[in-house]
Amino acid sequence: MKIFEPFKKIKKLPSWIYFFAALILKFSKTFLIRTEIVDIDNAFEQNDRGKPFITVTWHNRLLYFPAMFPKKYRKRTYALISPSRDGQYVVDLISRFGVRSIRGSTFKRGASALKKCEEVLKKGAVLSITPDGPRGPKYKMSKGPVILASRTGVSILPVAINASKYWQTKTWDNFQIAKPGAKVKLVLGKPIEIPGDLTDEELKKWQKIVEDKLIDASSI
Repeated sequence: MKIFEPFKKIKKLPSWIYFFAALILKFSKTFLIRTEIVDIDNAFEQNDRGKPFITVTWHNRLLYFPAMFPKKYRKRTYALISPSRDGQYVVDLISRFGVRSIRGSTFKRGASALKKCEEVLKKGAVLSITPDGPRGPKYKMSKGPVILASRTGVSILPVAINASKYWQTKTWDNFQIAKPGAKVKLVLGKPIEIPGDLTDEELKKWQKIVEDKLIDASSI
């Protein structure tokens, strides 16, 4: 739409925009939708004991991710965000919820981002990754989370945000926006242990396993 054309060249929007965006998310979570946390293997309890996780969540289900994670877990969470302009918008929004960011992707700043991810995981953080973003294809697992899990010995935790009814955009990921009155579930699947020293064939195998487990969590 032409009304949004002026914003496409802006790399960083004013802070007040994210203040109100965060308020809208918190308001809708409290008054417009019904929420539920489904923690299949007590991952939150394990996180209380300082256990690090690599969480994977599909790109089109991120809207309520920072709002639905309890505050004490968000404080230990880093999100791997694309260094693009759109990524900057996400960084500024999630910072309002106490989530810190690591800028990088498979395509840009890959090596430095991977090193930073390893560092925060060794300190007991939760690392959040959208494995089909920022370019897609939708619902396809990238190798990044599997490589990180293999190198660090940290489990991969499938996390899905599932709305009973929603609008979806016409973007590549069909981004989902919960409708008023919807029930929105934050689903934490069973952690997946990835072996070390994977061959190329083993890497592909584990990519598919993690992909299938996240798809399963997204259907609960």
